[in-house]
Amino acid sequence: MKKFLPAAAFWTMCGTAAADGAPQAAIELYVDTATRQIFAEPGPGRTRLGKFVQASDEAAPAVASATRPAPSAATNAVAAAPAVASAKPSTKAWYEKIGIRGYVQMRYNHELGEDAKDLKSPGDRFIGREQGFGIRRARVVISGDVTDNMSIYIQPDLASTPSGSSTTNFAQLRDAYADLWLDKEKTWRIRAGQSKIPYGWEDLQSSQNRLAFDRADALNSAVRDERDLGVFAYWSPLVAKERFAYLVKSGLKGSGDYGVVGFGVYNGQGANRPDRNDKLHSVVHFSYPFKFANGQFLEIGADAYTGRYKVSTASATIDGRTFTPGVDGTVDGSEDRRVAAHVVYYPQPFGFQAEWTVGKGPELDVARRTIRTKSLRGGYAQVMYKFDGGYGSLIPYAKWQTYRGAAKFDTNAPRMEVDEVEAGVEWQPSSAIELAVAYANMRRTDVSAAPYRRIDGQLLRVQLQVNY
Repeated sequence: MKKFLPAAAFWTMCGTAAADGAPQAAIELYVDTATRQIFAEPGPGRTRLGKFVQASDEAAPAVASATRPAPSAATNAVAAAPAVASAKPSTKAWYEKIGIRGYVQMRYNHELGEDAKDLKSPGDRFIGREQGFGIRRARVVISGDVTDNMSIYIQPDLASTPSGSSTTNFAQLRDAYADLWLDKEKTWRIRAGQSKIPYGWEDLQSSQNRLAFDRADALNSAVRDERDLGVFAYWSPLVAKERFAYLVKSGLKGSGDYGVVGFGVYNGQGANRPDRNDKLHSVVHFSYPFKFANGQFLEIGADAYTGRYKVSTASATIDGRTFTPGVDGTVDGSEDRRVAAHVVYYPQPFGFQAEWTVGKGPELDVARRTIRTKSLRGGYAQVMYKFDGGYGSLIPYAKWQTYRGAAKFDTNAPRMEVDEVEAGVEWQPSSAIELAVAYANMRRTDVSAAPYRRIDGQLLRVQLQVNY
């Protein structure tokens, strides 16, 4: 360890021997010309002062030493230093506090049977005919503390496909926001920018941590790409902040810290899309991670949002009739509101999670050839078991989901009927690599184009994920 002394105090080490007259060993001292600290060993930027011996604790005559060198600019600067000196605090520029991380997911879906080739899913564009390997996500996260009370988070996805395009791997913004901390403990914060909307536990969970290949349609149909542009307030007491962080870092598949309480307003049309009315959506979020005496974590919560959504319409041919549906409601859009609840029993080693949502939203009424407000419902349940050993972490799981309601983001907001079972296993031999294999039995509506047929099929799915 490098030793140093306050500048004005080093002369007390000079001059006389101890009170008993015993000779003292001389030591060489050096002064740092920038900080004016005294060191007992040479180093960069240090000037040698000379050799000195320790003074007695008793009163001593004026300091003098035969070994003391002639005064110089360096020693005069030291003598003029305050009686008590301390090191300058080590400060970093904001750009030195910024970190970069991310992940890439490569998938392959193999249809089991001819009928499965017509399957389509909003959660994975590589499901369907003439598909091979695909990069589902290629994320880069740039984040860090710019100041003590402000943090930034920017995340582009380099594997996006714009609507209507057949070319993949475009760069598209996912997140771009700032957290403004309102207190020293960082329990209150304001988040402004494009970020995840705090509705639904699985929607808030990063795809980097999720076990199942895709999010459940019932919850994911609420907010396009799980994100929008808005302003939100979050509150997490210190004990909850610590638990939210642990549930992610420990590999227990947490969703992150979106507050024990959160609320805010946002545009409502989805990520990377301009607002189409002057009516903001509003959302409120509650979630708390309980910890039992045996170390088991249980998280429960509820969410709700309300607003008005404007559906895109186009000509459609259904049952031999071609029409462009009208839209009931006002010029501000259709009524759009939902509530949801979740429970997560973290895999230690057995785990269980479930969510359910109900609400109302715009949906195509084929008989009336119009889009009007209709009810919706759906959710999922999932069980998993976590094995840890010398081979890494192994988590088998099974998930069931159902949904009856509109796909409001798709043209004409067609009704979507989903009944699906997925069973698989994720193997993580190290923190950098994850391999998942799953079987899925799907019964779902193809909402990508009229006549919006319901298709049944089975898939074998494989995903390789690399984390960096």
